[in-house]
Amino acid sequence: MPEQPVTPEQPATEVVRNDERSRYEVLVDGRVVGHSDFHVEGTHVVFVHTEIDPDYRGQDLAARLVVTGLDEARRNGHTVVPICPYVRSYIQDHPEYADLLDT
Repeated sequence: MPEQPVTPEQPATEVVRNDERSRYEVLVDGRVVGHSDFHVEGTHVVFVHTEIDPDYRGQDLAARLVVTGLDEARRNGHTVVPICPYVRSYIQDHPEYADLLDT
């Protein structure tokens, strides 16, 4: 029987909403490695800043943060104000979220 190649185990990654700090956090193996800060103003979710630890960039973690926030805004019937350049750029590149923009 041929030997099976050993593949490295993928780290556990999850996105959680941290209401105490008004942000979404991305955790890798339980460690916060990035966040997207927001605040809610009535029916608007204002995204102000997104940041990923430099050691974890290039893994689409910022996109996971933003998608989580945008999807939650949609479920709650909120519009989005993307002050954060990354969130603004993400919405421009993904027109399926354009309807969330507060115009």
